[in-house]
Amino acid sequence: MSEGLFTQLLDLACGAFLLAAVVVLWRRELAAIVRIFALQGVALAAVALLLGLHEDRWGLILVAAGIGALRAGWLPYLIRRALKAFVAERDGGHGEARETQPLVNVAASLLTAAALTLLAYAVARPLVELDPTPATRALPVGLAVVLIGFFVLVTRRRALAQVVGFLLLDNGITMTAFLAASGVPLIVELGVSFDVLLAVLVLQLLTVRVREAFGTTDIDDLRELHD
Repeated sequence: MSEGLFTQLLDLACGAFLLAAVVVLWRRELAAIVRIFALQGVALAAVALLLGLHEDRWGLILVAAGIGALRAGWLPYLIRRALKAFVAERDGGHGEARETQPLVNVAASLLTAAALTLLAYAVARPLVELDPTPATRALPVGLAVVLIGFFVLVTRRRALAQVVGFLLLDNGITMTAFLAASGVPLIVELGVSFDVLLAVLVLQLLTVRVREAFGTTDIDDLRELHD
């Protein structure tokens, strides 16, 4: 793969990765948010695949396949199952689950995402200047998604939306590791991926238990019950 083609494809994949995180802030329908997260998993797998092909590293190509299967397939499937169970219990399977009024509205969330992206580029600038390779120049994208994922985690009220925020945060950390160090060893990525899968399973179980006990996963409703 030529250097020019690699740079163009890497920029495209990183752009799609960052755009998916921003669109999560924009959309309110939980089903759409899960689909966008799955697309981000595809973009993350594409970045790992491009690095593996460019550097001729078969281990990194295997990591890309594992990321695609887990973060674009299995994890969205688990969240989708929990979402269907929630909709079925709430209104007999009709309608669509939506994020209630978040702590920060959509317009302010998009402006915050822009500010966080600028902050990520400012923070990563010294690192990019040290080694201005195509992968290092894309490093701010991973940092920006880390910040956006944390923002989603703390401003959303639905438990499933917060789970997606946690996973965005993890995707950003993984992307940063790939771009900063040209990938991570296969055994390390497998260990991290299994940890993330375990965390999602635990969060899904807790969400189901909370819904069975209180009939809702809205944080504000639960706070009112406590008061």
